Amino acid sequence: MSETTAPVPASAPVIAESATARGRRARIALRGLQILLALFFGLASALPKLIAHSSAVEIFDELGWGSAGMYTIGALELAGAVALLIPVLQSVAGIALSALMVGAFIVSLTAFDGENAATPLILIIPLALIAWARRGHNAELLRLVSQRA
Repeated sequence: MSETTAPVPASAPVIAESATARGRRARIALRGLQILLALFFGLASALPKLIAHSSAVEIFDELGWGSAGMYTIGALELAGAVALLIPVLQSVAGIALSALMVGAFIVSLTAFDGENAATPLILIIPLALIAWARRGHNAELLRLVSQRA
């Protein structure tokens, strides 16, 4: 054995297997997080806007945005929720929904005196994690878009 090669410890296969199992668990946890966020944005956030629930109507009327603003925001949230579940769109969905949450934070601060302003900030954290972790899909998305152009 030369000085440049080191003996492989007997525990090497266990370490590799452990890293593989850890990576698999991380992917499963991230996918679970995406499903939870998709359910939240689709059901708890977009649905009341899209069915014109009285609470959503009241908020958008108070903002002066009316039903057009309410339906637009609801449609954007629903599109983001669906995109979180489509592999090639996951990173873009995380970015887009994060941007929407920045807007929600600003509106909460300016129009509602900070009431519920923490909620969008809390949601940005897992959305940014998804955008970063799934960033590898962006090259595939660009390839698909450039093929269409």
